[in-house]
Amino acid sequence: MFERNESAVDRIVRLVVGAGLVVVSLRSFGLASGKLLGIVLAAIGAVLLFTAATGFCLLYRLFGIGTSK
Repeated sequence: MFERNESAVDRIVRLVVGAGLVVVSLRSFGLASGKLLGIVLAAIGAVLLFTAATGFCLLYRLFGIGTSK
């Protein structure tokens, strides 16, 4: 369905940063209590985790960028 446009290094960086954002949002910024910053950080982290899992980034596609070769 999605054509991969991310390299392995790109995917690993997204995985680490995305997981970090989700953990930080849970621990420090009150995602469970509904604070806006926690929700935003968790959403960004979730998007990064999704793109890491699929190897596809919509923004890369829109701007014609591809790191996979």
